[in-house]
Amino acid sequence: MTNPKTFALKGSICFSADPGHLVSEENAYVICENGKCAGVYRELPERFRGIPCTDAGNSLIIPGLTDLHLHAPQYSFRGTHMDLELLDWLDTVTFPEEARYADLEYAGKAYRIFADDLKKSFTTRACIFGTLHVEATELLMDLTEETGIKAYIGKVNMDRNGPEDLQEESAESSAKATVRWLEDAQVKYRNVRPILTPRFIPSCTDELMTKLSAIQQNYRLPVQSHLSENPGEADWVKDLCPDSEFYGAAYDRFGLFGGEGCPTIMAHCVHSSEEEIALMKQRGVYVAHCPQSNTNLSSGIAPVRRFMEKGLNMGLGTDIAGGHSLSMLRTAADAVQVSKLRWRLADDSQKALSFAEAFYLASAGGGSFFGSTGAFLEGYDFDALILDDSFWAYPGTLTAGERLERLAYIGDERCIAGKYVCGEKLF
Repeated sequence: MTNPKTFALKGSICFSADPGHLVSEENAYVICENGKCAGVYRELPERFRGIPCTDAGNSLIIPGLTDLHLHAPQYSFRGTHMDLELLDWLDTVTFPEEARYADLEYAGKAYRIFADDLKKSFTTRACIFGTLHVEATELLMDLTEETGIKAYIGKVNMDRNGPEDLQEESAESSAKATVRWLEDAQVKYRNVRPILTPRFIPSCTDELMTKLSAIQQNYRLPVQSHLSENPGEADWVKDLCPDSEFYGAAYDRFGLFGGEGCPTIMAHCVHSSEEEIALMKQRGVYVAHCPQSNTNLSSGIAPVRRFMEKGLNMGLGTDIAGGHSLSMLRTAADAVQVSKLRWRLADDSQKALSFAEAFYLASAGGGSFFGSTGAFLEGYDFDALILDDSFWAYPGTLTAGERLERLAYIGDERCIAGKYVCGEKLF
Protein backbone atom coordinates (compact mmCIF):
# COMPACT_ATOMS: atom_id res chain seq x y z
CA MET A 1 0.00 0.00 0.00
CA THR A 2 1.35 3.46 -0.93
CA ASN A 3 2.24 5.71 1.98
CA PRO A 4 0.16 8.88 1.48
CA LYS A 5 2.94 10.93 3.13
CA THR A 6 5.61 9.73 0.68
CA PHE A 7 5.50 11.55 -2.67
CA ALA A 8 7.32 14.02 -4.87
CA LEU A 9 6.56 17.50 -6.11
CA LYS A 10 8.09 18.68 -9.38
CA GLY A 11 8.58 22.30 -10.37
CA SER A 12 10.83 25.32 -9.88
CA ILE A 13 12.15 24.80 -6.37
CA CYS A 14 13.47 27.64 -4.24
CA PHE A 15 14.50 27.72 -0.56
CA SER A 16 17.07 29.11 1.88
CA ALA A 17 19.58 26.69 3.36
CA ASP A 18 21.30 29.58 5.17
CA PRO A 19 20.82 33.35 5.39
CA GLY A 20 23.29 34.11 2.63
CA HIS A 21 21.60 32.83 -0.50
CA LEU A 22 18.63 31.17 -2.12
CA VAL A 23 18.92 27.65 -3.49
CA SER A 24 17.12 27.44 -6.85
CA GLU A 25 16.54 24.32 -8.92
CA GLU A 26 14.49 24.56 -12.10
CA ASN A 27 12.46 21.56 -13.27
CA ALA A 28 13.46 19.57 -10.19
CA TYR A 29 11.93 17.24 -7.62
CA VAL A 30 11.50 17.70 -3.88
CA ILE A 31 10.67 14.49 -2.08
CA CYS A 32 8.53 13.92 1.00
CA GLU A 33 9.18 10.63 2.79
CA ASN A 34 6.92 9.83 5.73
CA GLY A 35 6.25 13.53 6.30
CA LYS A 36 9.93 14.51 6.20
CA CYS A 37 11.97 16.06 3.39
CA ALA A 38 14.21 13.55 1.64
CA GLY A 39 16.00 16.14 -0.49
CA VAL A 40 15.87 18.01 -3.79
CA TYR A 41 16.94 16.24 -6.98
CA ARG A 42 17.19 17.00 -10.68
CA GLU A 43 16.31 13.37 -11.36
CA LEU A 44 14.35 11.02 -9.11
CA PRO A 45 16.70 8.61 -7.31
CA GLU A 46 16.16 4.93 -8.01
CA ARG A 47 14.66 4.21 -4.59
CA PHE A 48 11.93 6.79 -5.18
CA ARG A 49 10.93 5.65 -8.66
CA GLY A 50 7.24 4.88 -8.74
CA ILE A 51 6.16 7.10 -5.81
CA PRO A 52 3.26 9.49 -6.52
CA CYS A 53 4.45 12.70 -8.14
CA THR A 54 2.59 15.98 -8.57
CA ASP A 55 3.97 17.84 -11.57
CA ALA A 56 3.42 21.54 -10.85
CA GLY A 57 4.78 22.53 -14.25
CA ASN A 58 6.55 25.87 -14.09
CA SER A 59 5.10 26.79 -10.69
CA LEU A 60 7.38 27.68 -7.80
CA ILE A 61 7.70 25.25 -4.91
CA ILE A 62 8.93 26.80 -1.66
CA PRO A 63 8.97 25.77 2.01
CA GLY A 64 6.05 26.79 4.20
CA LEU A 65 6.52 30.05 6.09
CA THR A 66 6.41 30.73 9.84
CA ASP A 67 4.64 33.70 11.44
CA LEU A 68 6.28 34.13 14.85
CA HIS A 69 3.88 36.77 16.15
CA LEU A 70 0.23 37.69 15.54
CA HIS A 71 -2.95 38.45 17.50
CA ALA A 72 -5.96 36.47 16.26
CA PRO A 73 -8.62 38.65 17.98
CA GLN A 74 -7.25 41.73 16.26
CA TYR A 75 -7.73 40.32 12.76
CA SER A 76 -11.21 41.86 12.55
CA PHE A 77 -9.92 45.45 12.53
CA ARG A 78 -6.71 45.04 10.51
CA GLY A 79 -5.99 47.99 8.24
CA THR A 80 -7.77 50.56 10.43
CA HIS A 81 -6.70 53.06 13.11
CA MET A 82 -3.17 53.19 11.72
CA ASP A 83 -2.78 56.84 12.69
CA LEU A 84 -2.28 55.92 16.36
CA GLU A 85 0.86 54.98 18.29
CA LEU A 86 1.02 51.78 20.30
CA LEU A 87 -0.36 52.77 23.72
CA ASP A 88 -3.16 54.95 22.33
CA TRP A 89 -3.93 52.23 19.78
CA LEU A 90 -4.26 49.64 22.57
CA ASP A 91 -6.59 51.83 24.62
CA THR A 92 -8.68 53.16 21.75
CA VAL A 93 -9.34 50.11 19.60
CA THR A 94 -7.47 46.96 20.65
CA PHE A 95 -8.63 46.51 24.22
CA PRO A 96 -12.29 47.31 23.43
CA GLU A 97 -12.24 44.79 20.56
CA GLU A 98 -10.59 42.04 22.63
CA ALA A 99 -13.15 42.56 25.40
CA ARG A 100 -15.85 41.43 22.92
CA TYR A 101 -14.41 37.90 22.98
CA ALA A 102 -16.17 37.28 26.28
CA ASP A 103 -19.13 36.69 23.95
CA LEU A 104 -18.53 33.23 22.45
CA GLU A 105 -20.94 33.85 19.59
CA TYR A 106 -18.93 36.86 18.49
CA ALA A 107 -15.65 35.03 19.09
CA GLY A 108 -16.83 32.15 16.92
CA LYS A 109 -17.69 34.41 14.00
CA ALA A 110 -14.44 36.35 14.22
CA TYR A 111 -12.15 33.38 14.75
CA ARG A 112 -13.77 31.43 11.91
CA ILE A 113 -12.89 34.27 9.53
CA PHE A 114 -9.34 34.33 10.91
CA ALA A 115 -8.85 30.56 10.71
CA ASP A 116 -10.24 30.34 7.17
CA ASP A 117 -7.92 33.10 5.97
CA LEU A 118 -4.92 31.67 7.82
CA LYS A 119 -5.43 28.34 6.07
CA LYS A 120 -5.42 30.09 2.67
CA SER A 121 -2.28 32.09 3.50
CA PHE A 122 1.44 31.46 2.99
CA THR A 123 1.71 30.48 6.67
CA THR A 124 2.21 26.86 7.69
CA ARG A 125 3.39 27.54 11.27
CA ALA A 126 2.34 30.34 13.62
CA CYS A 127 2.64 31.66 17.18
CA ILE A 128 -0.66 33.27 18.07
CA PHE A 129 -2.06 35.41 20.88
CA GLY A 130 -5.67 34.84 21.90
CA THR A 131 -7.35 36.88 24.63
CA LEU A 132 -7.57 36.40 28.40
CA HIS A 133 -10.84 34.46 27.96
CA VAL A 134 -10.39 30.71 28.45
CA GLU A 135 -13.41 29.57 26.44
CA ALA A 136 -12.68 31.88 23.50
CA THR A 137 -9.04 30.80 23.43
CA GLU A 138 -10.07 27.14 23.36
CA LEU A 139 -12.43 27.96 20.50
CA LEU A 140 -9.54 29.59 18.64
CA MET A 141 -7.48 26.45 19.21
CA ASP A 142 -10.33 24.25 17.96
CA LEU A 143 -10.68 26.22 14.74
CA THR A 144 -6.93 26.45 14.13
CA GLU A 145 -6.61 22.70 14.71
CA GLU A 146 -9.04 22.14 11.85
CA THR A 147 -6.86 24.10 9.41
CA GLY A 148 -3.99 21.60 9.63
CA ILE A 149 -1.53 24.41 10.35
CA LYS A 150 0.93 23.84 13.21
CA ALA A 151 0.58 26.55 15.85
CA TYR A 152 1.34 27.66 19.36
CA ILE A 153 -1.65 29.54 20.80
CA GLY A 154 -1.72 31.41 24.09
CA LYS A 155 -4.35 32.51 26.54
CA VAL A 156 -3.29 36.07 27.41
CA ASN A 157 -2.51 37.06 31.03
CA MET A 158 -3.14 40.62 32.24
CA ASP A 159 -4.05 41.70 35.76
CA ARG A 160 -3.22 45.43 35.67
CA ASN A 161 -3.47 48.54 33.48
CA GLY A 162 -6.32 47.21 31.38
CA PRO A 163 -9.90 48.44 31.08
CA GLU A 164 -12.42 47.07 33.56
CA ASP A 165 -13.85 44.63 31.02
CA LEU A 166 -10.42 43.34 29.90
CA GLN A 167 -8.45 42.75 33.06
CA GLU A 168 -8.34 39.69 35.27
CA GLU A 169 -9.46 40.21 38.86
CA SER A 170 -6.16 39.22 40.45
CA ALA A 171 -2.92 37.37 39.90
CA GLU A 172 -4.50 34.38 41.61
CA SER A 173 -7.55 34.30 39.32
CA SER A 174 -5.34 34.74 36.24
CA ALA A 175 -3.11 31.84 37.28
CA LYS A 176 -6.09 29.59 38.05
CA ALA A 177 -7.69 30.35 34.70
CA THR A 178 -4.39 29.59 32.98
CA VAL A 179 -4.07 26.21 34.68
CA ARG A 180 -7.70 25.38 33.82
CA TRP A 181 -6.98 26.21 30.19
CA LEU A 182 -3.76 24.18 30.16
CA GLU A 183 -5.37 21.10 31.62
CA ASP A 184 -7.73 21.08 28.63
CA ALA A 185 -5.33 22.31 25.95
CA GLN A 186 -2.21 20.27 26.50
CA VAL A 187 -3.76 16.89 25.58
CA LYS A 188 -6.61 17.83 23.26
CA TYR A 189 -4.86 18.69 20.01
CA ARG A 190 -2.56 17.24 17.37
CA ASN A 191 -1.60 20.42 15.47
CA VAL A 192 -1.96 23.08 18.16
CA ARG A 193 0.00 23.48 21.38
CA PRO A 194 -0.29 25.96 24.27
CA ILE A 195 2.22 28.73 24.89
CA LEU A 196 2.40 30.91 28.03
CA THR A 197 1.41 34.46 27.12
CA PRO A 198 1.91 37.33 29.56
CA ARG A 199 0.76 40.22 27.36
CA PHE A 200 3.65 42.47 28.33
CA ILE A 201 5.19 43.77 31.54
CA PRO A 202 2.79 46.74 31.92
CA SER A 203 -0.15 44.28 31.97
CA CYS A 204 1.28 41.83 34.54
CA THR A 205 2.02 42.43 38.23
CA ASP A 206 5.06 40.91 39.89
CA GLU A 207 2.74 38.55 41.73
CA LEU A 208 1.29 37.31 38.44
CA MET A 209 4.72 36.93 36.85
CA THR A 210 5.83 34.85 39.84
CA LYS A 211 2.83 32.57 39.43
CA LEU A 212 3.37 32.30 35.68
CA SER A 213 6.98 31.32 36.30
CA ALA A 214 5.81 28.44 38.49
CA ILE A 215 3.29 27.39 35.82
CA GLN A 216 5.98 27.52 33.14
CA GLN A 217 8.28 25.28 35.13
CA ASN A 218 5.52 22.85 36.01
CA TYR A 219 4.19 22.47 32.46
CA ARG A 220 7.50 23.14 30.62
CA LEU A 221 5.86 25.67 28.35
CA PRO A 222 7.34 28.03 25.78
CA VAL A 223 6.70 31.74 26.34
CA GLN A 224 5.68 34.62 24.05
CA SER A 225 5.43 38.32 24.84
CA HIS A 226 6.48 41.81 23.73
CA LEU A 227 9.76 43.65 24.27
CA SER A 228 11.06 47.18 23.69
CA GLU A 229 8.51 47.92 20.99
CA ASN A 230 7.77 51.61 21.45
CA PRO A 231 9.55 54.47 23.29
CA GLY A 232 6.46 55.28 25.39
CA GLU A 233 6.06 51.63 26.37
CA ALA A 234 9.76 51.31 27.29
CA ASP A 235 9.57 54.43 29.49
CA TRP A 236 6.48 52.99 31.18
CA VAL A 237 8.34 49.80 32.00
CA LYS A 238 11.15 51.84 33.57
CA ASP A 239 8.60 53.48 35.88
CA LEU A 240 6.90 50.17 36.72
CA CYS A 241 10.15 48.21 37.24
CA PRO A 242 12.77 50.60 38.65
CA ASP A 243 14.89 47.68 39.88
CA SER A 244 15.29 46.23 36.38
CA GLU A 245 18.21 47.58 34.35
CA PHE A 246 16.32 47.20 31.10
CA TYR A 247 13.01 45.87 29.77
CA GLY A 248 14.18 42.31 29.19
CA ALA A 249 15.50 42.07 32.74
CA ALA A 250 11.93 42.53 33.99
CA TYR A 251 11.09 39.18 32.38
CA ASP A 252 14.39 37.54 33.24
CA ARG A 253 14.05 38.05 36.98
CA PHE A 254 11.08 35.66 36.85
CA GLY A 255 12.80 33.10 34.60
CA LEU A 256 10.55 34.00 31.66
CA PHE A 257 13.23 35.17 29.25
CA GLY A 258 14.57 32.07 27.59
CA GLY A 259 17.21 29.79 28.97
CA GLU A 260 17.11 26.05 29.45
CA GLY A 261 13.59 24.65 29.37
CA CYS A 262 11.96 27.98 28.52
CA PRO A 263 12.00 28.64 24.74
CA THR A 264 10.88 32.24 24.37
CA ILE A 265 9.75 34.62 21.63
CA MET A 266 9.94 38.35 22.20
CA ALA A 267 8.22 40.45 19.56
CA HIS A 268 9.61 43.72 18.15
CA CYS A 269 12.83 44.54 20.09
CA VAL A 270 12.96 47.86 18.23
CA HIS A 271 14.68 49.76 21.05
CA SER A 272 16.72 46.99 22.69
CA SER A 273 19.95 48.15 24.33
CA GLU A 274 23.28 46.37 23.88
CA GLU A 275 22.81 44.85 27.34
CA GLU A 276 19.38 43.56 26.39
CA ILE A 277 20.69 42.13 23.11
CA ALA A 278 23.49 40.37 24.99
CA LEU A 279 21.02 38.79 27.40
CA MET A 280 18.77 37.67 24.53
CA LYS A 281 21.79 36.00 22.94
CA GLN A 282 22.78 34.36 26.23
CA ARG A 283 19.27 33.05 26.89
CA GLY A 284 18.57 31.97 23.30
CA VAL A 285 15.52 34.26 23.02
CA TYR A 286 13.87 34.44 19.59
CA VAL A 287 13.28 37.90 18.15
CA ALA A 288 10.03 38.18 16.18
CA HIS A 289 10.76 41.06 13.81
CA CYS A 290 7.51 42.79 12.79
CA PRO A 291 8.42 45.43 10.18
CA GLN A 292 4.90 46.31 9.08
CA SER A 293 3.58 46.84 12.59
CA ASN A 294 6.65 48.79 13.67
CA THR A 295 5.99 51.15 10.78
CA ASN A 296 2.20 51.41 11.14
CA LEU A 297 2.35 52.21 14.87
CA SER A 298 5.34 54.54 14.49
CA SER A 299 7.46 52.41 16.79
CA GLY A 300 10.68 52.58 14.76
CA ILE A 301 12.96 50.22 12.84
CA ALA A 302 14.49 47.27 14.65
CA PRO A 303 18.28 46.77 14.32
CA VAL A 304 17.90 43.47 12.49
CA ARG A 305 21.42 43.54 11.02
CA ARG A 306 22.81 43.91 14.54
CA PHE A 307 20.74 40.93 15.70
CA MET A 308 22.08 38.85 12.81
CA GLU A 309 25.68 39.87 13.48
CA LYS A 310 25.25 38.88 17.13
CA GLY A 311 23.82 35.50 16.12
CA LEU A 312 20.42 35.92 17.74
CA ASN A 313 17.60 33.54 16.94
CA MET A 314 15.17 35.44 14.75
CA GLY A 315 12.14 35.17 12.49
CA LEU A 316 9.40 37.43 11.17
CA GLY A 317 5.91 38.22 12.40
CA THR A 318 2.92 39.87 10.75
CA ASP A 319 1.77 41.20 14.13
CA ILE A 320 -1.85 41.38 13.04
CA ALA A 321 -3.37 43.93 13.54
CA GLY A 322 -0.49 46.31 14.12
CA GLY A 323 0.48 44.80 10.81
CA HIS A 324 -2.27 44.91 8.20
CA SER A 325 -1.37 41.90 6.02
CA LEU A 326 -1.40 38.19 6.87
CA SER A 327 1.08 37.54 4.04
CA MET A 328 4.48 36.32 5.21
CA LEU A 329 5.90 36.97 1.74
CA ARG A 330 4.79 40.59 2.05
CA THR A 331 6.41 40.67 5.51
CA ALA A 332 9.72 39.53 4.02
CA ALA A 333 9.57 42.38 1.50
CA ASP A 334 8.71 44.82 4.30
CA ALA A 335 11.75 43.62 6.27
CA VAL A 336 13.99 44.48 3.33
CA GLN A 337 12.41 47.89 2.82
CA VAL A 338 12.60 49.09 6.41
CA SER A 339 16.20 47.86 6.72
CA LYS A 340 17.07 50.11 3.79
CA LEU A 341 15.56 53.08 5.60
CA ARG A 342 17.50 52.28 8.77
CA TRP A 343 20.74 52.00 6.75
CA ARG A 344 20.11 55.22 4.83
CA LEU A 345 18.62 57.38 7.60
CA ALA A 346 19.85 56.06 10.95
CA ASP A 347 22.97 53.89 10.80
CA ASP A 348 24.94 53.45 7.58
CA SER A 349 27.16 50.87 9.28
CA GLN A 350 24.22 48.43 9.36
CA LYS A 351 23.87 47.04 5.84
CA ALA A 352 20.32 46.57 4.59
CA LEU A 353 18.88 43.06 4.40
CA SER A 354 18.97 41.20 1.12
CA PHE A 355 15.83 39.42 -0.02
CA ALA A 356 17.58 36.08 0.53
CA GLU A 357 18.18 37.02 4.18
CA ALA A 358 14.59 38.18 4.69
CA PHE A 359 13.22 35.01 3.11
CA TYR A 360 15.45 32.92 5.38
CA LEU A 361 13.93 34.69 8.40
CA ALA A 362 10.41 33.99 7.09
CA SER A 363 11.16 30.32 6.49
CA ALA A 364 14.01 28.46 8.22
CA GLY A 365 14.83 31.25 10.69
CA GLY A 366 11.42 31.46 12.33
CA GLY A 367 10.68 27.83 11.54
CA SER A 368 13.50 26.67 13.81
CA PHE A 369 11.35 27.62 16.82
CA PHE A 370 9.24 24.60 15.84
CA GLY A 371 12.29 22.39 15.26
CA SER A 372 13.70 21.42 11.85
CA THR A 373 11.33 23.08 9.41
CA GLY A 374 11.29 25.86 6.84
CA ALA A 375 13.81 24.44 4.35
CA PHE A 376 14.01 21.57 1.88
CA LEU A 377 16.84 19.90 3.77
CA GLU A 378 16.98 16.19 4.48
CA GLY A 379 15.15 15.28 7.69
CA TYR A 380 13.22 18.55 7.92
CA ASP A 381 9.44 18.50 8.33
CA PHE A 382 7.89 18.65 4.88
CA ASP A 383 6.04 21.97 4.81
CA ALA A 384 5.61 23.26 1.28
CA LEU A 385 3.75 25.75 -0.90
CA ILE A 386 3.10 25.53 -4.64
CA LEU A 387 2.93 29.04 -6.10
CA ASP A 388 1.52 29.80 -9.54
CA ASP A 389 2.83 33.24 -10.51
CA SER A 390 1.30 33.20 -13.99
CA PHE A 391 -1.28 35.75 -12.75
CA TRP A 392 1.49 38.35 -13.09
CA ALA A 393 2.67 38.17 -16.69
CA TYR A 394 6.28 38.80 -17.68
CA PRO A 395 7.57 39.15 -21.26
CA GLY A 396 10.94 37.47 -20.65
CA THR A 397 12.49 34.80 -18.45
CA LEU A 398 13.19 35.03 -14.73
CA THR A 399 15.05 32.65 -12.44
CA ALA A 400 13.15 30.93 -9.63
CA GLY A 401 14.75 33.28 -7.11
CA GLU A 402 13.76 36.36 -9.10
CA ARG A 403 10.21 35.06 -9.43
CA LEU A 404 9.97 34.49 -5.69
CA GLU A 405 11.26 37.99 -4.90
CA ARG A 406 8.80 39.44 -7.40
CA LEU A 407 5.90 37.60 -5.74
CA ALA A 408 6.92 39.02 -2.35
CA TYR A 409 6.41 42.53 -3.71
CA ILE A 410 3.50 42.19 -6.14
CA GLY A 411 1.85 38.82 -5.42
CA ASP A 412 -0.91 37.71 -3.10
CA GLU A 413 -2.65 34.55 -1.90
CA ARG A 414 -4.22 33.94 -5.32
CA CYS A 415 -0.96 32.33 -6.37
CA ILE A 416 -1.12 29.53 -3.77
CA ALA A 417 -2.00 26.38 -5.71
CA GLY A 418 -1.09 23.85 -3.03
CA LYS A 419 -0.16 23.72 0.64
CA TYR A 420 1.41 20.91 2.70
CA VAL A 421 2.25 20.61 6.40
CA CYS A 422 4.32 17.67 7.62
CA GLY A 423 3.54 15.94 4.36
CA GLU A 424 -0.22 16.33 4.69
CA LYS A 425 -1.95 18.18 1.85
CA LEU A 426 -4.19 20.98 3.16
CA PHE A 427 -5.40 21.93 -0.32
